[in-house]
Amino acid sequence: MTALTESSTRASHRTYSPWASLVVLCAGTLMTILDGNIVTVAMPAMQNDLAFSAPGLAWVVNAYLIPFGGLLLLAGRLGDLLGRKGMFTAGLAVFTAASVLCGVADGQGMLIAARAVQGAGGAMTSAVVLGMLVALFPEPGEQARAIAVFSAVGAAGGALGTFLGGALTQALSWHWIFLINLPIGAVALVAAVRVLAPEPGAGLGKGADYPGAALVTGALMLSVYVIVGSGDRSLTATLLLAALALALLASFTLRQARAARPLLRLRLFRSRLLSGANAVQILMIATMYGFQFIGALYLQRVLGYDELLTGTAFLPAPVAIGVLMLGLSARTIGRFGAYRVLLAGLVLIVAGMALLSRAPADGSYATDVLPPLLLLATGFAAAMPALTGLAMSGAREEDAGLASGLFNTTQVVGGSLGLAVLSVLAANHTATLLAGGATLVQATAAGYRLAFGVAAVIAVAALGLAAGVLRPPHRAPTPSPPLRRTPPCGPPPTPDTSAPASPAPPPHPRSPRRCRPRG
Repeated sequence: MTALTESSTRASHRTYSPWASLVVLCAGTLMTILDGNIVTVAMPAMQNDLAFSAPGLAWVVNAYLIPFGGLLLLAGRLGDLLGRKGMFTAGLAVFTAASVLCGVADGQGMLIAARAVQGAGGAMTSAVVLGMLVALFPEPGEQARAIAVFSAVGAAGGALGTFLGGALTQALSWHWIFLINLPIGAVALVAAVRVLAPEPGAGLGKGADYPGAALVTGALMLSVYVIVGSGDRSLTATLLLAALALALLASFTLRQARAARPLLRLRLFRSRLLSGANAVQILMIATMYGFQFIGALYLQRVLGYDELLTGTAFLPAPVAIGVLMLGLSARTIGRFGAYRVLLAGLVLIVAGMALLSRAPADGSYATDVLPPLLLLATGFAAAMPALTGLAMSGAREEDAGLASGLFNTTQVVGGSLGLAVLSVLAANHTATLLAGGATLVQATAAGYRLAFGVAAVIAVAALGLAAGVLRPPHRAPTPSPPLRRTPPCGPPPTPDTSAPASPAPPPHPRSPRRCRPRG
């Protein structure tokens, strides 16, 4: 009994390193982000192996995005109530197990179902990460550095996934893009259990609004479904589904305003920084995700690159993002402020997309792809940590998990929106040009140029919104007290006898007059 008590005492006094915890959080996040991009390059191989139709193949991506985007908000709130460490580790376990099911899938139905479970596990893991990070690093300087590291891992992981997807598919098979998650997930899960500090939640009684949870999850899932499948349905069906999603969202909002223990505290949206940063993120991620998808297609279908060469062409992006975020981001934000750094990053993103909108059918990687790729990577490396810091600074500690889930939700919405809008625009413009007699390569390149141009306009909108909404409040300088001049040391000056003499004021009794040296 004494030994058990001593063991419990030692466990209760155990110290947890915040930087070791950050490594674990980054590892879990990297796995989910890699999976979101690693599939893109391998999709043609999946189509050939499992006999997917073109519309059916899209569900390999959609089946992941719908539960991922729909469950982020609920998972973030449950993390606040049940404990963020428990939610994070449970998500890692679900995601890793579902990855194995994806890797051994031998039919369309099994792969799509496993991808949906994967999306649920990814939502559980991703929803609470930012809230845990903010709690680990409460000091502003360390928090900025931690956010820079976390953002670097996320941003670089997205581009790295494109490379790994091409390499694994070409060297082994598409099954390995999922099976590679097994060793990574197992190590991350063991490390999470041992390294992350226990975080008891507030308890389900503090906010277990189950009808509200059903409404918001249904609204978010339906919203993502409307966006990602808009190209496969008629306009009437899309509008009807969008109206239903809005009705569910409105019902959820009304319930939260009246519920005694709401799932989502509406006061969260009173924060100008939190609401504005999420709105800016939707537009910025729509631009970047659209570039990643359309850019990979431009390299393959216009320049004729294979999967491995396409993935290699994207490698400068994660290298640049990693170097800039880890080496400069936190110091730059500390010196110039998150607002200025965010605007500078968005300007670079606009410039990069504008350059891509000129990419010709007979273009080259060195002159038409690499320069805008580096501009986009530099801009994203500057903008993302600044935007993350602004968003999380607008949330209270008790709402950190919910704010984290909301921030990740807008990432999914922005990515889905950018992918749907830009790919549909490119496809429609290409079809129009083909009907007019243009060659396949010329029509395809023109369609992608249109998509890049629209992405540049979306980036301009993000820049304008950030400049107007996220501007820090102007503080008038505090006036300094007037300086009291002291007489010089030495003999007093000779009085001017030409002027009438006036009596000198008596010295202040509590402030004896001191002299200052002449010269």
